[in-house]
Amino acid sequence: MNKNIRSLYEIAQKETRKIIGLMSGTSLDGLDIALCAISGAGENTVVKILEFETISYSEEIKTEIRKVFAQKTIDFQHLALLNEWIAILHAGLVNDCLEKWNIPAHEVDLIASHGQTVLHAPKFLHQQEKFPNATLQIGDGDHIAVKTGIITLSDFRQKHVAAGGEGAPLAVYGDYLLFSKKGENRIMLNMGGIANFTYLPASQNAEEVFVTDTGTANTLIDIFTKHYFPEKSYDKDAEIAQTGTVNQTLLTELKSNAFFSKSFPKTIGQELFNKGFVENALVKTNLQNISAPDLLATLTRLSAETIAEAIQFAAKNTLYELESFKIYMSGGGANNPLLVKWLKELLPCEFYKSDDLGILSDAKEAVLFALLANETIAGGDFNFGTKKGIPSVSMGKISFPD
Repeated sequence: MNKNIRSLYEIAQKETRKIIGLMSGTSLDGLDIALCAISGAGENTVVKILEFETISYSEEIKTEIRKVFAQKTIDFQHLALLNEWIAILHAGLVNDCLEKWNIPAHEVDLIASHGQTVLHAPKFLHQQEKFPNATLQIGDGDHIAVKTGIITLSDFRQKHVAAGGEGAPLAVYGDYLLFSKKGENRIMLNMGGIANFTYLPASQNAEEVFVTDTGTANTLIDIFTKHYFPEKSYDKDAEIAQTGTVNQTLLTELKSNAFFSKSFPKTIGQELFNKGFVENALVKTNLQNISAPDLLATLTRLSAETIAEAIQFAAKNTLYELESFKIYMSGGGANNPLLVKWLKELLPCEFYKSDDLGILSDAKEAVLFALLANETIAGGDFNFGTKKGIPSVSMGKISFPD
């Protein structure tokens, strides 16, 4: 038997596996690194976060990624170079963390790398009949495995697409395995660049689970914060937005986009929600001279209303009243006091952070990919039924260090 295959077999037999989850989102903030101890699999999964760190991206890194991120026309050579460069960068950051944590690489069983999304193109968005849903994450898994000496799983979203999904949201798998609770209806709401949520029914029936993107969360707020205030990467604590007034005319125009009326489940990214999306709306409403605080207030309200309306719509298709739902927030939007305030006003639910369930909200997505890797290596079968958007498949391509 090949020694690498033997290693996988031995890892799968372990009572507890040490898996590093890596996540870099569309906000381009940096790399989340979560070292997890995971025992069991499927509905018997138990996760403990041993170490967690977020390494911020430098402006140089962000600039290089933005050259290809959500762009239809790019320098193809630059994309190919970035695929290797990002992997080497992420591997180096993992090695730095292991040294800092005083943990030798041989004690880590697996790395689960999400990679850096550079394009998300579901069919409804690209509208080219002969082509399927598509998504692309860079940061080659072989490079990470070689540079760290640790077996690496990567490119998780491709199996989801191959099985008929749109490649997102993948949070549903980890949400169901970790956070389902008998007798309690839960909404696991993640507000990163894009907002998405998983509905976990009180029945714990996997076939009733529901997941979708809702639209923008922080993406547009961040873009225009940086536009008006180049020294800022985001509107910390909504300090700017809270001094502004929501412009209802602009808000109505922004919400008129066909994405918001598209049936669930759906996924999206900066391919739609970008600077041009807002600038076109400003032209249509003759509001090009809107103040920065008013625009940021309006964009924050856009996120709040579209998230709330999506949750309200989903709740109507369950057997339960919305008032019975408990909402657990994660992602950067969970730290935006204005966004959270408006969500609480719009939804008659109890609000918490995923921290209250034992998983740091900032670490949740990195933990998710560690869970997906665990399922691929040691998991069994769990069935989400045949509903659109949640194929019951294992995910992640395996790269060996030698």
